[in-house]
Amino acid sequence: MIARILGASFLLLAVFAVPAWAQDERKGDEIFKDVSNAVLTYPQFTIFDDVSAAVEGGVITLQGRVTMPFKRNDIEKRVGKIAGITRVNNRIGVLPVSGFDDDLRYAVARAIYGSSAFWQYASMSNPPIHIIVERGRVTLTGVVASEVDRMLARSLASTFGAFSVTSELKTDAEVQTLVDRR
Repeated sequence: MIARILGASFLLLAVFAVPAWAQDERKGDEIFKDVSNAVLTYPQFTIFDDVSAAVEGGVITLQGRVTMPFKRNDIEKRVGKIAGITRVNNRIGVLPVSGFDDDLRYAVARAIYGSSAFWQYASMSNPPIHIIVERGRVTLTGVVASEVDRMLARSLASTFGAFSVTSELKTDAEVQTLVDRR
């Protein structure tokens, strides 16, 4: 199973790749809930970080991008302590240090979360729209309620001179469809 850890949701992106004899589905779900909790409760995890996880047996593979190297290491340590995980493959990348990228991150975040259309998201303890900026390119990840929210977030992010803006946002309905396929 591959999952993306975002805001208050846990986006399922694929089905279990674990043989039935190695681990039952309930155990896999428990591991993913624990991984999600470990990442989302990490105090330094912000809307400018994005982490996804894949499990195969007791091996968890972490992917994504974070803004500081210590976050990469801390998340690996937190996940490595979870019962049932035998090894952590940490493939989380660290975003390059750039004043331009920082300014772009904050401008996009202010535009999205400052918009009255997104106040309900901004008030969440783990806002579900993540803004990843790397070398002037913006990628939006996470989960939104509707196609309108997805299009509006992309539109707002496109107004600040980024080299490109990519939306990988999923709607609640798309997430539910992915969950139901399991």
